[in-house]
Amino acid sequence: MNLFNALTCLALLSTFSHAHTYTLQPLNNSLGIKKETAVPTLNLATFNPQKLQKLNEFLKTSNTSSLVLMSEGKVLFSFGDIHKKHTIHSIRKPMLNALYGIYVDRGKIKIDTPLASLSIDDITPLTKIEKSATIKQILQSRSGIYLPSAATSPAMLDNMPKRGEFLPGEKFFYNNWDFNVAGAIFEKLTGENIYSAFYKEIAKPLNMLDYKGEYITIDNNTDIAKLTADGFYQYERDKSKFPAYHFRMSAYDLALFGQLYEKNGLWHNNQLISKDWITKSTTSYSITNPYLDFGYGMLWYVINANKTRPNKAFYHTGVGVHMLAVYPGSDFVLVHQVDTESTVQFEQKNLYKIISLVFDALEQ
Repeated sequence: MNLFNALTCLALLSTFSHAHTYTLQPLNNSLGIKKETAVPTLNLATFNPQKLQKLNEFLKTSNTSSLVLMSEGKVLFSFGDIHKKHTIHSIRKPMLNALYGIYVDRGKIKIDTPLASLSIDDITPLTKIEKSATIKQILQSRSGIYLPSAATSPAMLDNMPKRGEFLPGEKFFYNNWDFNVAGAIFEKLTGENIYSAFYKEIAKPLNMLDYKGEYITIDNNTDIAKLTADGFYQYERDKSKFPAYHFRMSAYDLALFGQLYEKNGLWHNNQLISKDWITKSTTSYSITNPYLDFGYGMLWYVINANKTRPNKAFYHTGVGVHMLAVYPGSDFVLVHQVDTESTVQFEQKNLYKIISLVFDALEQ
């Protein structure tokens, strides 16, 4: 593994918070499950077959549900049922980023707009200073608003700064209040439902095979393990009036989404998301690890290009075990999923090993 790949793995590993049958795909990729739509272009990542077999053998021991390595719309390697939908947890944030990019370009959303102009308030009323935070600062998770929210982990609450400790734009804090409100602002300004908009603007043009835009609102009696919907709103009304907007997606569909970003928003000669928006979204506005030089953009984690690695990469994780990673310099997308809707146990260290095995198999 070269230095760039090793540092990339380390960057991914240091940010994480918190058994199915397998299919080893040949490079010509006939999945035999559902028909794919490839993106015709000249570049294709290559992986060593023998080293992919080592990856495959490890995956069988790890409780991974599914894994996809995709390049140019082709599945070069897969494990498990890559068309089974799972709750993707925090990977919901890049999904919303795509929708923002489309509607910003259409002029329906102006990200420098402050919350005060949008009449955004919560159960705990916002202060005048908090209402001065802009949509852009919300997307960067730099709003300076530290309030309870739906789907907030105990660790997030424990690490949250004191209210009023930082001004809007002054500090990065990974904060579900910001992310949930970002979803509410999108729906308020566009008049669109997040799940339906994602189906219309992203899933349908990409010919996603499993995401149909169906959604529900869950309550305390909902059995997540029995859901078939593509998404669900989660309210915790004693904390906030803004719900978390969860997505349920397959590894295959997530990989297609990653490919759209790897291609700077261009799909079959159609510019679905502007290159400018993707560039801005995957630019670090906050350095989250100065030693490894990576940060947070707008709803994406960013591995910065520098003297030791010539190309930027970007990714997001979900509860530390789901991952969508986009590597433009190596021309591939990695998706890893675990059945977190069940009682399956997955050791986080296994994901570290999986990433290492993927890069060890990559041929430059």
